[in-house]
Order: sequence, then structure tokens, then C-alpha cells
Amino acid sequence: MGKVIPYVVGMAAALGFTLVLTPLVRELNRRLGMVDKPDPRRINKVPIPRGGGLALFLGVHLALALLYALYGSDIAIFQSARLLPLVAIATLICLLGYADDKFNLPPKVKLAGQLVLAFLVWLWADLGFRNVFPFLPAWLDAFVTVFWIVGAVNAFNLIDGLDGLASGLALIATVGMGGSLVFLGEAQNIVFYCVFAGGLLGFLRYNYNPASVFLGDSGSMYIGYVIAVLPLVTHHASESFLVSVGVPLLAMGVPIFDTSLAIVRRSIRHLISRNADSGEGQVMTADSDHLHHRILRSAGLNQRKAAWTLYLLAIFMVALGMVGMSLESRTGGLWLLAVAIASVIIFKDIYRVELFDAGRLLNAVAHDRTVKARRRWAQLAVPFYILYDFVALSLLSLALCFIWDIPVDRRIVLSVIPVRVFAVFVCLAAFKVYRTIWSRAMLSNYLRLFFACILGSMIGGSILYYAIPAMRENMIALTVSYALWSGFLLFAVRSVRIIMRDIFYAIDCSRLVGRKDISRILVYGSGLRYRSFRRELVRNATANGRIIVGFIDDDLLLKGKYVGGIRVQGTLLEAPEIINRLNVDAVVIACEMEDSWLKVVKETLRPTGVKTTVFTFKEKEI
Repeated sequence: MGKVIPYVVGMAAALGFTLVLTPLVRELNRRLGMVDKPDPRRINKVPIPRGGGLALFLGVHLALALLYALYGSDIAIFQSARLLPLVAIATLICLLGYADDKFNLPPKVKLAGQLVLAFLVWLWADLGFRNVFPFLPAWLDAFVTVFWIVGAVNAFNLIDGLDGLASGLALIATVGMGGSLVFLGEAQNIVFYCVFAGGLLGFLRYNYNPASVFLGDSGSMYIGYVIAVLPLVTHHASESFLVSVGVPLLAMGVPIFDTSLAIVRRSIRHLISRNADSGEGQVMTADSDHLHHRILRSAGLNQRKAAWTLYLLAIFMVALGMVGMSLESRTGGLWLLAVAIASVIIFKDIYRVELFDAGRLLNAVAHDRTVKARRRWAQLAVPFYILYDFVALSLLSLALCFIWDIPVDRRIVLSVIPVRVFAVFVCLAAFKVYRTIWSRAMLSNYLRLFFACILGSMIGGSILYYAIPAMRENMIALTVSYALWSGFLLFAVRSVRIIMRDIFYAIDCSRLVGRKDISRILVYGSGLRYRSFRRELVRNATANGRIIVGFIDDDLLLKGKYVGGIRVQGTLLEAPEIINRLNVDAVVIACEMEDSWLKVVKETLRPTGVKTTVFTFKEKEI
């Protein structure tokens, strides 16, 4: 029982100190003008002091000082020579954040300070990933350590957007990492975890919704620093990867995921704005599309519900890591399960923002009609296809050797692979594959591509059959496999533009469907002319401001069927009811019809009051 007392004392002391200090720091910051005022990006509706992380820092370190006074070197943490450098760097981290809270430092200055302090952890405190991976060279260990610490610092900095979110997630991460040490029988190393958890609990008293004080950069950066450094101090090379790195990664999963999305999202928007000659969209510019912002919007602006959604996700991640520690033989499968679950969550969350912005960027690049852009793409297209084909065909040859257990020796590399690749290349050139504009390719172009791959594979296989008798075994199967797979690989890269165009069109539509300023179109006719009309919409769906919500078609057999993912709702006679049910704004006629039938269409649609247009393309003599 006596061994537990220091942990209880440390946690209670940190809790008490933080409870007392936070109101004092809050009032100090208010008098210094360190207040977050409401604006369109912020969630708070009233001015709230920031920089409360200073109280957390003071509470935690005063509790450590008390423990040292009471127990001295009897506690493992005070026996380490690293303690003084780590505390000094933590102080500098907190002061850097506090300066940002007061003076709004430029992002580059703040990042530079973080990099220097993270490097001091490696250089001065002699702490790095070599404690976990002893084989790491010094330069790589320094890079990984700095990246780990700076990443964690900014992850908690960016996630600090809801009342109690960053401090609550940090508490869950701390308990999870401390629990992993208890699980391994190293409870003597969890004193600081207990102290830090007590400080976080004390601060949550004032930071939980409705918050009366915010962490600010002083608190979020300090929290990120502590969460990043703790596993490096307490975990060792003798422990499993899951314990040393996996559990901390899972514990920080929510902030890391949010930070990664922010980097991707802002980078894409920066490229979009640069293409549009806009001054907006800088990579380091804050936005309101963080994970907590999206959950907050879906939760009806209920901060507590949004915060608890992310708390539960973090608890699940930590629990997953703990279960993985108890099932060492099944750790790989457990991680696969985590990846599968995370993939569903990730795609559900990002397809409306990051993928939409990526679609905007790709769409802008693909349809850049300036002479310079067209010349650039024309110059790069053929070399790209040639390089891709060479790499794909060579790797395919190697892959088939591994599948058929054929040793990859000098003969394979210098004879077999070149013959197969060269034979296919000759046929591709003979069938004018590299002179085809694949963005406008038709079925006949793809058939020529496949036929060239089949013929080239047969020629290459025949040469090898007679030139290298030792290769005759499995030659027919190898040749057939090479023909089919080479055709598929070459087809895939040439059709990816069409596939991506349709994917991003679907994403565009999913975003636009709920907006009130978008025109909802009912298309009359689902044949060839509709495909041309849809192509025009796909080229710039968002700017067009229109989405197709359904078809009407006079072919009774099509009713209820889907064309390109859009349902055929019925015939012309049912159009008024369909227009009313789907809240249609306009009807586009995308089929050929006689003038007499066009009059019938007008009469049928007139009572609905919707705008009706005809999409047509005709050959005219000039």
C-alpha cells in the first residue's frame, strides 16, 4: 500500500495546484488582454481568456517539486539525469506558446522555435528513438525524434478547437500510456503520468464546456511535448513496437489524424488558390474544417456531444492498443481491423472536403485550356506513358517469376525481361498506341492496346521458347498471364482519367445535393445525347450549379432502372408528379423528338412551371 502513496500524492497535488492556479492565471491573462474574441471561425460566443496552459504547467511542476521534497530519489523519475533538461525544455515550450498567446507570433517563427526545442530534446536531453530502435544512425534518429515531437506539439495545437477537447484527449492518452506500463509490470515509471493526469483533471474543471478559460498555445504545445516525450523516456528497446510506439500513436490518433488532414487540405487549397491567382488558401492559414468543426456541425453545434464523440473514439483507439498487447500473436490482425474501421471513418469524413477540393484541383488542371498548359501536357503525356509502360512491364515480368518460383538470376534480368518488354513495345508502337489521345479514346483504341499486348507477349514468348530451351516449362501459362496482365496494367493508367472524373463528379453531386442555391435537373431521355450533356456537367459540376436528380424516359422497360447511378423515375405522363416529389427546378430534354411530340411535352410540363430546355447537337451546312 505504501508504494501507491506517492502516485496518489502526486496526482492529488497536481489536481489541487491546478484547481487553485487556473482562476489566478485566467484573471492575469484577462488583464493582459489575452482574450479570444468571437469571430466567424471561432466557436466561443463570448470573450474567453486564453493562455490557461500556464496554470497546467505550473500545477504539474509544483506537484513534482513537492514529490521531490517528500520522497527525493526514492522515486524513479528523480533518478534520471534527463529530468532537468526535459523540464527546462518544457519551460521553454510553454513560454514560446505563452508568447504566441500574447503577441500572435508569425507561424514560421513559432515553427522554428518548436524545431530548435525538439532538437534540444535529442541533443541536450540525450533522448530519441534509439531507445526503441538501437540500430538507427544518429542523423536519422535526430530527424525522427524532431519530427515526432514537433508533430505531436502541432497535433494538439490544431485539435484545440472545442471546450475541453485537447485536455480531455490528452488525459485519455496519458491514462492509456500509463496503463500500458502497468500492464508490463513497470508501475514505478508512471509517477509523472499520474501527476500529469491530475493536472489535466484540474484544468478540465475550467476548460470543459462551458469553458471559462482556454489552453492557448502555451497549454496545447506543452501537452503535445509531454505526450511525445513520455514514451521515449519510459519505453525501451526490449519492449514490443506496439508498446513503445503503437500505443502512443493510437492514444494520439485523433490529433494526428486531424493534423494530417489539415496539411493535405490546406496544401490542396493553396494549389487551387495559386492557380486562381488568389491570395487565399495559404498552407499555414487556419480554417474551420478540422475534425472537431465537422463533428460539431453534425452534432447541431452541441460542443459537449462533439467532444464526447472524439473522446469515445480516442478511448476506443487506446483500448485497441491495450488489447493488442495482450494478444501478441494476433497483433497484426488487430491492426488490420483497426485500419479497416479507420478507413470507413476516414472516407466518410473526408470525401466531402479533402476529396472535393482534390477534385477541384484536378478538374482545374485537366481543363486548363491555355496554350502553355496544353503544350506542357502534350509534351509530357507520351514520355509518361512510355516510362510507365516500361516500369509496369518489367515489374510484371519479375512478379510472374516469383509466382512461378523461377529464380531471378542474371539470365532473367539480361535476357528474358528485355525480350518480353521489347516485343510488347514494338507492337504498341506498330499499333500507334503512343500516337493516341487517350482523353478522347474510344473502344477501338483500347482494343488495339489489348491486341498489341497479346501479340507482343506471343512474339516474346516464341523467341524465348526457341532461344532458351530451359525456359520452355510453363512458357504457355507465362505468356498468357503476361499478355492479360500487361493489357490490364496499360489499360488502367490510360483509363484512370475517366474513372477519376466520374468519381469526383459523384463527390461534387453529393456535396451539392443539399444546397438550396443549386438547380435540380430532371433529364428527359437517357441515351447517347444524355451522355454528351452529362459530359458537359462533369467538366465543371460545381461552377455549373446544376445536378441531375433523375430521368424520365418513354421506354417503360427502363422505369426503376439506373443509368450512371441515377434512377429512371418514370415516363412523361408521370413527369408532374416526379417534378413535385423531387423538387425539380428544370427539365432538360436530351433526346431527339419530332416537333409534334415537343408540343405534347410543353403542354405536359407547363402546369409545373419549371424551366424547360433542349440539349441538342446538329450538323449544319455553312
